[in-house]
Amino acid sequence: MKRLLLILIPFILSAQEDFISHYEYGEMLYANPRGVSCAQCHGNSGEGRVIVSYKDVDGKQVLSGADIRKKSLKEMIYSVNSYHKVMPRYYLTDEEVKAIYDYLQIKNSHYLSKLQKNNTSK
Repeated sequence: MKRLLLILIPFILSAQEDFISHYEYGEMLYANPRGVSCAQCHGNSGEGRVIVSYKDVDGKQVLSGADIRKKSLKEMIYSVNSYHKVMPRYYLTDEEVKAIYDYLQIKNSHYLSKLQKNNTSK
């Protein structure tokens, strides 16, 4: 029994402690960072979407969430932790924003690689 424990200890010590992957963590945060889903304004993949359209004295107005798929990590950290007219301030840590950023990068890898390919071929 002692010998078996000595053999198993290195495996136990090197075992993953995370219950969810970094991708799943980013997906979870994007879905509900602090009570309001990012997807409600930025779409399921960060592509942006119309939040509301209305008429006022200047005519038809549209309030849209920005396309955030091409944003850098630095831009996302700044945006999430700044005050905006419409977007709530989430008070996320840099690690939480990075998880969301990485999730969107993976989820949109096909779109981003296609975009990069089109930009380099010009």
